[in-house]
Amino acid sequence: MTGSTILETTNLNLWYGQKQALIDISLHVPKNRVTALIGPSGCGKSTLLRCFNRMNDLIDSSRITGEILFNGSDIHDPRADVYAIREKIGMVFQKPNPFPKSIYENVAYGSRIHGVGDKKELDRIVEESLKGAALWDEVKDRLHEPAHSLSGGQQQRLCIARSLAVGPEVILMDEPCSALDPIATAKIEDLIIRLARDYTVVIVTHNMQQAARASDYTGFMYLGRLVEFDKTTKIFEDPGEELTENYITGRFG
Repeated sequence: MTGSTILETTNLNLWYGQKQALIDISLHVPKNRVTALIGPSGCGKSTLLRCFNRMNDLIDSSRITGEILFNGSDIHDPRADVYAIREKIGMVFQKPNPFPKSIYENVAYGSRIHGVGDKKELDRIVEESLKGAALWDEVKDRLHEPAHSLSGGQQQRLCIARSLAVGPEVILMDEPCSALDPIATAKIEDLIIRLARDYTVVIVTHNMQQAARASDYTGFMYLGRLVEFDKTTKIFEDPGEELTENYITGRFG
């Protein structure tokens, strides 16, 4: 793999109670690229994604062994600041979840929490973040309208802008287009590709065409294991594992 690694797992295992959801996952996520995780429902894709910013900490029954490095540092080190980790590794969920606030306040929220109070600075952050999420031109004249007045696709891009506003390095996206129509999906896919110029993007998707179109690298997961990880063109055109080929060609899953 060329380029530097920003996230790395080594022999990562995760249990929810007695059930093991991830088994010996070793993975290198390249910086400033789009990595897609594919596989059938229940294979561990979203669980792995949530490991990267310690969202699984919120589930009392979860237990992890192995190592996850972010920029070479162990995110489970007792001295690690989980809030700083989540600031640098943002999450966009399957269903858009804007706050019950205005469009402006949704984007400004994180900066306000981190102590930014200057109106000009907040205006700059909001504008740059909305531009980064390809939403500024559509909302610049309605910033003080409720975020829930936006369409589903616009709400999802607003959630991406909200993530960008706190200066992340990595953006995790869990099925970001599953609730959207084809036109909105195409806009999100275009945005994902553009975001990789400045950020590292990891997406979970059931849509193999989406993985093929929008990602540089793809990992195929099955029953909690990472079966194969390689450049997306290799995975889809010449997979190294029969299990991967069977999934991609629709023989199972």
